Amino acid sequence: MKFYLFCTYNHSRIRTVIAGCALLISASFASSLHGVAQGTSFISRYQARVSATQAEQPHWVTPLVTVTPRLEQEFRTDFVRQTNPKGLDTWNYGNSKGLEIIPEKHIELLFNLPPFLAHESPATKDGFGDISFNSKYRFYARNEEHGNAIITAFFAATIPTGKSANGSCCAVVTPTLAVGKGWGLLALTSTAGGSLPITNSKGLGHTIAWNNVAQYRLAKTGVGRFFWPEVELNSSFFIGGANDGKATTFATPGVIIGRIPLTHDATGKPGRLGVTFGAGDQIALTSFHSTNHNLVFTARLPF
Repeated sequence: MKFYLFCTYNHSRIRTVIAGCALLISASFASSLHGVAQGTSFISRYQARVSATQAEQPHWVTPLVTVTPRLEQEFRTDFVRQTNPKGLDTWNYGNSKGLEIIPEKHIELLFNLPPFLAHESPATKDGFGDISFNSKYRFYARNEEHGNAIITAFFAATIPTGKSANGSCCAVVTPTLAVGKGWGLLALTSTAGGSLPITNSKGLGHTIAWNNVAQYRLAKTGVGRFFWPEVELNSSFFIGGANDGKATTFATPGVIIGRIPLTHDATGKPGRLGVTFGAGDQIALTSFHSTNHNLVFTARLPF
């Protein structure tokens, strides 16, 4: 019933946004088809530039939880089941994911849809969470042939649009620094950032997030090249607010499968359109935690 209510949620602003996105995607697709015939459309030139800038960076796959320092262009949605100490589940549909684009050689912009939170607890109302945005600026990138490393800065923001206590009271910005280094089939990524509430910083406090990822690609060729088993350590340190002085760390084993190409050119070379999916389990390592054994599912359509 909760999922049905989510799918049929009737909010005029949400319908307007969805309709606008559908119109934009349709127009872009039509322009892209025209560009295939002409070879000079804005879309074809744009995609060629995106391919060129992505060729300069490592070709690792994006982790389950940690935001990658690589510049990506895709549609993405995640689904997360969080279980509290009482054994009650909350399903997060969307998990604040959405559209990612690369408008400039060093920049990525992320426009995230508000997640829908469905609670098993009868005391908590279901509803949409906060709208969020993110941006990346890539300072340094070397692909596998020239160093296999990357350094990128993020700047994220959330707007308090959540209903029924499913979001924050106030807007928050979060600057982050991310680095990554690869050795053959192994890739290590680390990100560190802190939340800065725009208002009510005393009540909300600050959260320092530190994520570390180890990924291993099973093979360079064959079917094994699509499989990326990984382990993440996702840590949060709380300064001020209700959880002042506490910390939570999750170990997140999982596997990502992708990028599986959905198109090929006349020579058999894979096109930009593909599909990536994966799953994992967030396991609490610290005594302080509000949820445990959180199942994470991801589905992505890179283009």
